[in-house]
Amino acid sequence: MKTNLCKSHLALAVLAAIPALCSAPLQAQSAPAEVATETEVIEVKGFRSAIIKAKDLKREAMIAQDSIVAEDIADFPDLNLADSLQRVPGVTITREGGEGRQISLRGLGPDFTRVQVNGMEALGTSSSPMDARGGVSRSRAFDFNIFASELFNQIDVKKSYSADQEEGGIAGTVNLRTAKPFDYDGAQAAVSAQLGTNSNTDSTDPRIAALLSNTWSDFGALVSVAYSDRETMEYGTNTTRWRREGGKKAADASNTELQAELDSGELWFPRGHRYSMWENQQKRLGVTAALQYKPSQDFSLVLDLMHGKLENTLSEHHHAVKDNSVVNELVWRENNGDKEVIYADYKNATWRNENRQDYNESVFNQISLTADWTLSDALKMRAMVGHSSSDYEQPRVNKLNIEAKKKVNIITDFTQDAFYGHSYSPDFDVTAVEGYTVKDLYFQSNFIYSDFDNARLDFDYYLTDSSSLKFGANYKKFSNTGFERVAQNFPTNPDTPQNQGVLILTAEQAQLFSGHPDRSWLQGDMAALQAFYGLTDFALTDEYTVESSAYDLTEETNAAYVVYDTEYDMAGAPLRLNLGVRYFNTEITSAGLSKGVPTQLVRDYSDYLPSLNIAYEFIDDVIWRTGISKNMTRPSLGAMAFSANVSQTSLGENDIGQISVGNPNLQPFESTNFDTALEWYFEDVGLASVALFYKDIDNFIVTETQQIVYSELGLPAALLPVGKTVDDIFNVSSPQNSDSSTIKGFELAVQRDLDFLPAPFNNLGVIANYTWADAKTLYRNVENSGEDQFKAFPGLSKQSYNLTVYYETEQWGARIAAAYRSDYITGVESGSIDDDERGYHATTNVDFSAFYRLTDNIKLNLEAINLTNVRDELYSDSSNRAYNTTYSGRTYMAGVTVQF
Repeated sequence: MKTNLCKSHLALAVLAAIPALCSAPLQAQSAPAEVATETEVIEVKGFRSAIIKAKDLKREAMIAQDSIVAEDIADFPDLNLADSLQRVPGVTITREGGEGRQISLRGLGPDFTRVQVNGMEALGTSSSPMDARGGVSRSRAFDFNIFASELFNQIDVKKSYSADQEEGGIAGTVNLRTAKPFDYDGAQAAVSAQLGTNSNTDSTDPRIAALLSNTWSDFGALVSVAYSDRETMEYGTNTTRWRREGGKKAADASNTELQAELDSGELWFPRGHRYSMWENQQKRLGVTAALQYKPSQDFSLVLDLMHGKLENTLSEHHHAVKDNSVVNELVWRENNGDKEVIYADYKNATWRNENRQDYNESVFNQISLTADWTLSDALKMRAMVGHSSSDYEQPRVNKLNIEAKKKVNIITDFTQDAFYGHSYSPDFDVTAVEGYTVKDLYFQSNFIYSDFDNARLDFDYYLTDSSSLKFGANYKKFSNTGFERVAQNFPTNPDTPQNQGVLILTAEQAQLFSGHPDRSWLQGDMAALQAFYGLTDFALTDEYTVESSAYDLTEETNAAYVVYDTEYDMAGAPLRLNLGVRYFNTEITSAGLSKGVPTQLVRDYSDYLPSLNIAYEFIDDVIWRTGISKNMTRPSLGAMAFSANVSQTSLGENDIGQISVGNPNLQPFESTNFDTALEWYFEDVGLASVALFYKDIDNFIVTETQQIVYSELGLPAALLPVGKTVDDIFNVSSPQNSDSSTIKGFELAVQRDLDFLPAPFNNLGVIANYTWADAKTLYRNVENSGEDQFKAFPGLSKQSYNLTVYYETEQWGARIAAAYRSDYITGVESGSIDDDERGYHATTNVDFSAFYRLTDNIKLNLEAINLTNVRDELYSDSSNRAYNTTYSGRTYMAGVTVQF
């Protein structure tokens, strides 16, 4: 009833306001020039012109903002939007298959940035084939790799908050804008075609984009299409983390010195070591359409439609050391006070070879209707209604493990490279069929469905030539559901249709895998073995749904705001001021299984979010900005759901299993924000700025872990990992609201043409920025030690910088760009005894692009991504031990763009 009353009051207030305002005696007052319904940012020719237009957008904004503008029609820079966003001060990105996936803004992780598509909040969901990267995304983080970059012509990154913005993005808001027909003058068309390849694949990858737009008097239509087919391959090595292990035995019982070391419990061993390769055939399709009715400058009605589809057909290949409990000899090094084994000769160990096939697709659809109407000289209205859906389906995850039952000597060596070890058997051919048996077959599928319904109504009422009142209301409904299906442990599973038992592999049921640059090995032929066990047509139907994974989460939000804008002279210089407050009420309904019992929780929360923003041009072309505001971010989707996930990671006899459960009672993050900046605008391109930011965040969410007997959790025994029973103890982790935390930092940015240099160097230009951020929060029971520790926020790189050097004439141009981010953690462990934290080492990515104009309408282009083939290093523990190291290769694209 509380939500319904709130909706009713909100609707009545809006309805009452419209006739009251329309009937008021409105004076003929002109709206300030800077309050335009659309900023003309299209028809851009050349990189310099794009920089100038982005600089103008920044200067005119009331809040701290950076923008990226397309250089030409259907020609947004970089492979995808995340790759472009990494050039913005304060933005860092994560990568998948060599291209950007998610962003962090000013040290806050992907969950803290709200993303809009054409002004409407949206969610894009995909996945990673690597569990070390988080696997399937069950967060609010937006996956930018779903969209082709050519579909957009402008991105605005809003780093501070004003009450007329929707709540939800403590870090900021990113708005993705597609083109509209009246952005252009009459008929326009463009076609872009590229062929690419990657140094890891030697494939030929097509990439095509087209845009067609026209206007007829007061009506316009636009459609754009982008398609790419790309093959990627990442390879490397993995340790499955490290563990301080006792219980290993010396192969020679008389070697008492070695046995004493093994018994001490002081030696850290890699839990396993494996060679890995991930292959992906990625197809991406994007379509946008816009119908616009614009009979005059006072009225515009736009229907926007958007479709995006990302398909991934993946295969994985792993060659792993197992049963390494008997030691011939070892070498350890001291690392942060720990004895870390960097060389070990194991006796009676085995090899386990896994291959996996995975298909998944992400489908995004959005429709929105937006009306901009100047009702009079003093009153403007903007109305929007829309719906978007983001559906992730992973119908097929098939795994097959084979094992060499012959006990062999295996040497694991990290002496040459601490983050790229090598394992080998001096006396065993890992490519030979003899001695391999089938260990297990596994089937899994995942499904996540998200929907957004949005409606908002905004008014600008100009009180005088220099002041106005903004007010409005919006309604938003977000729903998120998901479930998982699993069938495992074939052929020993009693449900195996035929031929139960352990099978000694034959040549017809095996394949030689030689795709990894460092090693070849034997793997099972998945199709042949599924046929042998009668599993060829095996389907994960409803009966295989893991009930504890099924959840249903709904959020309904009503909000209203009022903002006062004014501009006046202060000491002879213009000062703009923006003062407002926003009220919101959110009702949450979370349904699922809690300890095996169907449960539904309904609750709500509300708050007032005030904001004050000032922009003062106290010297010509020098602006001082400051902003004080309050904002919030809702907890991640996985954290809020009634659901449980039982890790299926291979476990040793003494290993404790891991289970994660949701917590629907979580409170949202709340932040009090302070931003200030000094910006100097000079010449056409020139900009120099320094910005400071500080956020005080309450209700920070951390993971807490308890040890609970499995039978007490109400979960089915079918979910147990191999070797575990319902009587075993598991580490059960759940998110909990914790203490308050702060984050602070600064940004430096400069850009300018080097036109003061003698020809031909006067065509050079440079763009550079640097960001420093620092934040810590208190984590509970770190590494199951019983101790609480202060550590950095997940996703926070303390330092990041971007440097772009460009050279441009009317006929040709080129630019090279470097993006650096320092190391960052991905999470802190409260239940694991293997590590206190995990994270990534620093990286520097270098990209290159160039163009040559054959004519005014035909342009040749060349792009090179990740020129240095930087390797991705995921570390385990603050002592910095190797976890997962991969190479994604260099990507090259060449093509032509034709404009009509």
